[in-house]
Amino acid sequence: MTTQESSTAILRKNKKVLIASLTGSSIEWFDYFLYGTAAALVFNKVFFPMVDPLIGLILSYLSFSLTFFIRPIGGVIFAHIGDRIGRKKTLVLTLSLMGGATVMIGLLPGYDSIGIWAPCLLILMRVIQGIGIGGEWGGALLLAYEYAPAKRKGLFGSIPQAGVTIGMLMATFIVSLMTLFSEEQFLTWGWRIPFLLSAVLVLLGLWIRKDIDETPDFQQVKRSGQISKTPLKTTLTHHWREVLIAAGLKVVETAPFYIFSTFVVSYATNNLQYAKSQALEAVTLGALVATLMIPLMGLLSDKIGRQRMYAVSVVLLGMFIVPWFMLLDTGTTWGIVAATVIAFGILWAPITAVLGTLCSEIFHASVRYTGITLGYQLGAALAGGTAPLIATGLLASSGGDWTPVAWYLGVTVAISLLAIFLASRSARKHAIAGQPDAL
Repeated sequence: MTTQESSTAILRKNKKVLIASLTGSSIEWFDYFLYGTAAALVFNKVFFPMVDPLIGLILSYLSFSLTFFIRPIGGVIFAHIGDRIGRKKTLVLTLSLMGGATVMIGLLPGYDSIGIWAPCLLILMRVIQGIGIGGEWGGALLLAYEYAPAKRKGLFGSIPQAGVTIGMLMATFIVSLMTLFSEEQFLTWGWRIPFLLSAVLVLLGLWIRKDIDETPDFQQVKRSGQISKTPLKTTLTHHWREVLIAAGLKVVETAPFYIFSTFVVSYATNNLQYAKSQALEAVTLGALVATLMIPLMGLLSDKIGRQRMYAVSVVLLGMFIVPWFMLLDTGTTWGIVAATVIAFGILWAPITAVLGTLCSEIFHASVRYTGITLGYQLGAALAGGTAPLIATGLLASSGGDWTPVAWYLGVTVAISLLAIFLASRSARKHAIAGQPDAL
């Protein structure tokens, strides 16, 4: 495949691979965010009615956050399989596991039917979801990245990243449709429909992936006899620095994501008297813009360099933290829309667009699945699930002053800038040692 080939020709040749990667990623994140949306609207009433409504809501959110700490376990399990037997087989397992757990949630009896077993089974299904998505991200990313031509790694690596916002949009849209039922119908059976429909999406994803061959990079590792017998041990022994760098790169991608897309809803409605619809519509618009921006930024990174794009984007995001709060403080529709679209749709998009490719390029193919998964899920566990809770706690302790939250976001920016600096130094060392500078 020549470097002169146009992006259109390259995409046409690899259309099936990219569709398989994007579809699987979108389905996984649809299942993931569907639970979060239902946790806010339904689960406190159906599975936790035995406690005070506020406590029930907190328990629902805690069951949502649980996966951030389960995902690294799933990542370790399936990354080991992915580096031992291949990316394709692992993706079939993770998609089936995630989809099966989602469908089971839609079939679970409520607390009124089976008592305490209802929340227990719900949490068990959530744990299974976390294990599945912990292994899915790395596989979906490598399916695209390891098929990509050398000059289009950024574009291909950005495609599965767009699955995050697509899954988020799908979950929000379908639950919004279900709320058109009466309150009684929605709580009785309407909320179950999106979970059951997940079975159709999973079958579609499996059908799309069935004809995809194993990735060229893994085939090369297999032919050369370099398959690691203990990829986790090898990674932690020889590549622990790269794992920490990947986790650091993830911090500024995940914490602001949950601040700009989750925390903003409660902050805007509870502290700034916005209508809930205003906040949700702003987040939806931001997600739409991000979905379009991600592949464009991936393509641009192939031209200007991923390190440069990541570093500049992180700096710009950091500079926009205070203006983000100031726009929200206007109390106007245009203020919350501008704040969310700029922060979430425009400034966050290039960071997530290049994150997967940056992480992939610092690991050898023999331990790449394990390396990127450990780094990604470690960063997500430390900065993702905790971000809305930390921001809410800082806001409460300061009497509603957003300054501590701004400082918190600033810390995430500093951590990731340090990580990209260390990644750059690591790449230079590899180049001096005679290895190609992948970054």
